[in-house]
Amino acid sequence: MHQKLLLGILLILTVTVATAQTQFETIEERPHEKTFKGWLTRSNLEQEKSFTWFAENYKAYQPHVAGLQTLQQYRDSIRFLVFMGTWCEDSHFIIPRFFALADTAGIKADHISLVGVDRNKTTWGQLSSTLHVDLVPTIIIYHQGKELGRVVEYGRYGQFDREIGEIVQKAFARH
Repeated sequence: MHQKLLLGILLILTVTVATAQTQFETIEERPHEKTFKGWLTRSNLEQEKSFTWFAENYKAYQPHVAGLQTLQQYRDSIRFLVFMGTWCEDSHFIIPRFFALADTAGIKADHISLVGVDRNKTTWGQLSSTLHVDLVPTIIIYHQGKELGRVVEYGRYGQFDREIGEIVQKAFARH
């Protein structure tokens, strides 16, 4: 049952990305702070003038070598579902770096689905609660509709890219 739910969610994600329809709302939970809630694209973050953190952190990124090599090797076999808060400092730091990692590894844009959550970590359709996303950013890695693992905030080592690489490496070593 749980696997069917995940497959259904991934189908919805694929259709959403394939149709390139960004569907989100902008809310103001605190003065002078924009919260994007719903399905986002990278360009939503890059084009929002108040999100100067995106370009700054994208340029500052230096990838973890082993993590990068693993992602390059398996880039066509994995998908990412990424939850973030446009209000969240950890998301400000990690999400631009995640996109820099994806670019360097050659991961296609349609392999990444991005979801914006509000300060209560909710988004449309109860997706964050269904997938037990309690902290952001949360990067969930999938292969053939099955969750391989997830990195929550900075991960176990403070290096999200290293942990993503280890999750992927471990999963494919079993195959």
